[in-house]
Amino acid sequence: MMKKIHFVLIFVSVLLLFCTNAMAHKVNLFAYAEGGKVFTESYFPDGRPVEKGKVLVFDSQNKKLLEGITDEKGLFSFTIPKMDDLNIVIEASMGHKNNYKLKKAEVEAGK
Repeated sequence: MMKKIHFVLIFVSVLLLFCTNAMAHKVNLFAYAEGGKVFTESYFPDGRPVEKGKVLVFDSQNKKLLEGITDEKGLFSFTIPKMDDLNIVIEASMGHKNNYKLKKAEVEAGK
């Protein structure tokens, strides 16, 4: 019985270790439109900004409209390229990636 309990405890510990590592590599991306521009903020769960992350912007037809690089604070902004749904993608270090969909109504409200 004790061997079984030890095995379960070890198994759960290893499982938690891998779950924690997976969460540590997640990247967050937020975007909003204001004053004719779109502003993005990218950071890791521990609060560190995504420095020099590649930002890609696509329209609703998946056509790439522009790309750029985040600054040392994880920020990137650009003039609204098109009144459409925008899919904004961040490519962070070590291949980590996330996206944010900014709806056409939000883009239009921010012009």
